[in-house]
Amino acid sequence: MLKKYCLIVAGFLVLTSFSQPANTLKIARMKYDGGGNWYVSPTSLPNLIAYCNKNLGTNIASTEDVVEPGSKDIFNYPFIHITGNGAITFTDAEAQNLRNYLIAGGFLNINDSYGLDPYIRIAMKKVFPELGFIELPYSHPIYHQKYEFPNGVPKIHEHDGKPAQGFGLVYNGRLVCYYVLESDIGDGWEDPEVHKDPDFKRQEALKMGANIIQYVFNQR
Repeated sequence: MLKKYCLIVAGFLVLTSFSQPANTLKIARMKYDGGGNWYVSPTSLPNLIAYCNKNLGTNIASTEDVVEPGSKDIFNYPFIHITGNGAITFTDAEAQNLRNYLIAGGFLNINDSYGLDPYIRIAMKKVFPELGFIELPYSHPIYHQKYEFPNGVPKIHEHDGKPAQGFGLVYNGRLVCYYVLESDIGDGWEDPEVHKDPDFKRQEALKMGANIIQYVFNQR
């Protein structure tokens, strides 16, 4: 089984070049159990993809796929997005599968859409019992890609009125998971009429999202 994983991972690593033919690369949203509304913000990823294709020169397919944490299909994607506003749980098999994916070179982007925080910390502890989320310093390269964010992840929505924070899980020196709290950049990626955010806020969210995508692709 490990050999099969490695072959699939090698396949998607090749696809992460910016110079590949149009729409050879896809990114995915994770469908998880627990009741935390994994499907919220349906226009967010398509808008981020369009923004990256226009401003970074990426060739990402215009719609995201949907994958489950226990499926071998996760190994086909260099970037998987989790969002929601409630409970998320992983079975032992799902946690092991996700761990294998991240160790093999995959990347998990997590957006707390208000209410996910206490559950995602427990869920990811099951994936990496030996790791804990650490707040990334403002000097981290994820904040200094095409766009500069000298003060870290931007604050898009108020939620509890706390400062926006960007956390990471680092395995053997590599950032394998980026987790945004008290910002909700995912809502900032949505169509303008959904949340009626000021345009400058949407631009901040999209630019930060583009930085995440560029950071992930540059690590390949």
